[in-house]
Amino acid sequence: MSSKYAIDCEMVESNRKSILARVSIVDQNGSVVLDEYVKPTGPVTDYREFVSGIKKRQLENGSDFYRVKDRVSSLIHGCILIGHSLKVDLDVLGLTHTERNQRDLANYEPFTRANYGQPVALKTLALKHLGRVIQDGEHDSVQDAKACMEIYKKFANDWERNYR
Repeated sequence: MSSKYAIDCEMVESNRKSILARVSIVDQNGSVVLDEYVKPTGPVTDYREFVSGIKKRQLENGSDFYRVKDRVSSLIHGCILIGHSLKVDLDVLGLTHTERNQRDLANYEPFTRANYGQPVALKTLALKHLGRVIQDGEHDSVQDAKACMEIYKKFANDWERNYR
């Protein structure tokens, strides 16, 4: 059985482009295996603090982007990766992951079918399937990754039937 991890990233803006500010990964039990603030790779033009919760001081002491990217790459290699809009998180990390090993809540057919083919917000999924309010104001990547893992686990048996 493959390891399973859930990931979520928070981003800030640099010259009209999103760059990584924080990445969090949790295991199947919801335990945090990685939670890193990342030094910006360019000048930050908008911290998006009202959404990201990221403050300048957190990034000043952040880890080097390439060191974090390598850690994430090593950790997720060969595993089942769970998240919401995984492509966005992988793109901001500059990583790829085998599509067969991705479990993206934003693209999970039973969720999108119930929403006229459109992705359902993680906030909505957490309230509906976990009875929990998340992203009420600032986002927290640890909380979001944990919610992704818990939602995935509720549907894992049906979801994994497609991969046998």
